[in-house]
Amino acid sequence: MKQRKYISVGGLVGMGFDATAQFLLTVSHSGRGVFAVNTWERVARNPELAYPEDGKAVGIGPIAGEVITVAEMDKNERIALISPNGRIHLLYESGCITIEEEGTEHAGGA
Repeated sequence: MKQRKYISVGGLVGMGFDATAQFLLTVSHSGRGVFAVNTWERVARNPELAYPEDGKAVGIGPIAGEVITVAEMDKNERIALISPNGRIHLLYESGCITIEEEGTEHAGGA
């Protein structure tokens, strides 16, 4: 079962998962943000501009200093990204990241 969530991020130019896929780095015209994948809460924000170079961006907060491979805006003004395990699909367009996650079974669930 797929679950769908949304995150508003204006001016996004790139996004990518850290090596553990526990965090999503977003790079926008107003800085960088980091979201915890388990809750989709923003856990770090830095307003300094630091655009991706050669498809890479530097992490902040819990992934500070990590070099993250990022997907960047395409000619249709979209960014599509799939998590390393293939369970999370992200699509950014018109100021919104749409998150589609494959449902996981909870402890004690069928």
